[in-house]
Amino acid sequence: MKKILINVIYKYILILFVCYKIFMKKNDDLIDFGSKDIPFKLKQNLVNNIFHNVSNHYDLMNDFMSLGLHRLWKKSFVDWMAPRNSFHLVDLAGGTGDISYNFLLRGGAKATILDINGSMIAEGKKNIKYSKYLDKINWVISDAESISLKNSSADIVSISFGLRNVSDRAMVLKESKRVLKKGGRFMCLEFSSIQSSFLKALYDSWSFNVIPYLGDKIAQDKESYLYLVESIRRFPDQESLSELIRSAGFSSVRYRNLSGGIVAMHSGWNY
Repeated sequence: MKKILINVIYKYILILFVCYKIFMKKNDDLIDFGSKDIPFKLKQNLVNNIFHNVSNHYDLMNDFMSLGLHRLWKKSFVDWMAPRNSFHLVDLAGGTGDISYNFLLRGGAKATILDINGSMIAEGKKNIKYSKYLDKINWVISDAESISLKNSSADIVSISFGLRNVSDRAMVLKESKRVLKKGGRFMCLEFSSIQSSFLKALYDSWSFNVIPYLGDKIAQDKESYLYLVESIRRFPDQESLSELIRSAGFSSVRYRNLSGGIVAMHSGWNY
């Protein structure tokens, strides 16, 4: 009896030790933050600070930085969603709500906008264009890595220009799969890998010279916009992101390039 008890205690201690090592490894690992590598546990707070700083000028800066193209990208993204009047969209890192607004405009039933950053949600709520959809929009302050929604509660889970800013992409995908209904769809819109060398050179020049300048002059925050530019260069390309989505258990994973691969739309199904 004593020997059995010792074995049980030993196994319990071993399990605790393994869990501790996994936790410590995750927090000691380095992760990309712009052009730098920083401890995993620091990224979320640093990203939060950036979006607190830029929230007042976020939508305006998107227009300047992309020359208005972000509106066309988001429209194409929602077109590919093919909203129906029974669909519930959960938009992760939903910010000021552009994707959800377009989803409802196209006939979607309801949208839940989740963002860890209260300043971004506050800016979205100020926008008068949402006034006719007040009964269809739910704003939630929540971490995309730990979604505060029930299992199997969404028809579509989307994330637009947000996946590169999270600390644990695999966890975001796992959580997305959890809240999706069977037959539901995960969709991602994100900056990606440009196909043309000429377009890439042009885009790099615009990104590293013009965007930080605009950030300085319009938002009085050059460093935050330099981070955003640098973070794009560290993000997985189309095929690598497709593989990450597959590894999370999604099926029929596909992607479509927009503007020569400046951005890409990814889709995967929860069968």
